[in-house]
Amino acid sequence: MNYNKPFLPAEFGRRVHDVKQRMERAGLDLLICQDPANMYWLTGYDGASFYVPQAVLVHLQSDMPIWFGRLVDVKSAYITTDLSAENIVSFSDKRLHHPELHPFDDLCSLIDSRGWGSDRVGVELNAHYYTARAHQHLVKGLPNAKFADSRELVNWARLVKSEAELVYMREAGQMVSNTMRTAIAKLKPGVPQHEVVAEVFRSQIRGFDGKYGDYSGFPLIQTGEQTNTPHLSWTDEPLPTSGLVLMEFGATRRRYCAPLCRTIHIGKPPEEVKRLAKVIVEGVHAALEMAKPGAVVEEINAIWLSILERNGYSKVGRSGYSIGLNYPPDWGERTVSIRSDDRTLLQSGMCFHFQSGVRLDDFGAAISESFVVTESGGERLADVDRRLIVVD
Repeated sequence: MNYNKPFLPAEFGRRVHDVKQRMERAGLDLLICQDPANMYWLTGYDGASFYVPQAVLVHLQSDMPIWFGRLVDVKSAYITTDLSAENIVSFSDKRLHHPELHPFDDLCSLIDSRGWGSDRVGVELNAHYYTARAHQHLVKGLPNAKFADSRELVNWARLVKSEAELVYMREAGQMVSNTMRTAIAKLKPGVPQHEVVAEVFRSQIRGFDGKYGDYSGFPLIQTGEQTNTPHLSWTDEPLPTSGLVLMEFGATRRRYCAPLCRTIHIGKPPEEVKRLAKVIVEGVHAALEMAKPGAVVEEINAIWLSILERNGYSKVGRSGYSIGLNYPPDWGERTVSIRSDDRTLLQSGMCFHFQSGVRLDDFGAAISESFVVTESGGERLADVDRRLIVVD
């Protein structure tokens, strides 16, 4: 079957080698990954199957990872990965959504059959799709194993992007730029919010120059006072005759995500809105100028906060986070956060979303940037106007 794999086998080999070194340092023999992004990153497996139990196993003594999943998804594993037949294993479908049985009962049998039943096993306790019940069945089914939280081991391995990954990050940046401009062009008084979002979805998937987009995290749109409530979704409410609109969404290319926020005002904006937007742009620009290899993450946050405070504003909570490969609902990597207590040293190839949202009592604004760390500072992945956008 004709399937264009996103990376060459050597890229996956390098990743698995890196993860094994991290496993050794963490005292782990076996790593069980259920995060679909980590499964993809390690093997290339790509299927809309993460709503059921599945996993990728990495063992120190095994040359190749093992994919474990539902029988109907086995062919997806053959198509999207370079794994050998013996390393593509399915569970009995009778165990799916059963009140007592669980697919990980079969996973335990697989682990025992490979002679790994007494190993030191790392599991992703904080992964979205690793359930409490799955963990219970693993612990019960492998009574001699020694379990530990892997503490986002693979997520941290993903932090510095290879040149091949950066190609997709930059393509995602171009896609989100096109999508944001398309959405802004749709913003007219009386247009229902869901009509704007429909254009967002269409543009995200349409992509550019024959490069298609994947499904991404949820588009967000708020108006008026709701702009200080950042995670509200769309409704069928019409856009106002005059007032604020805040939009946040991403675009995804081969599962690599670039999010973006822009604040728009329909009609003539009040001075207080214009002033906040100007300060946000100044602060983000200063932070990205500092985003070079060797800088400490909390220093990036400090320069941003200092510009806000100098102008009478403040921000509670983190100011951004690492981004890259992911599946809905998230586009973050759940590793580095741009905030005052993060001492991570920046390296070339790290990617972040500088989420510059500032929420006041009556309204909020955000003019964010996704960027990659380079020797000359943060390279913006999107090229949408960096200002308060006024729609007449």
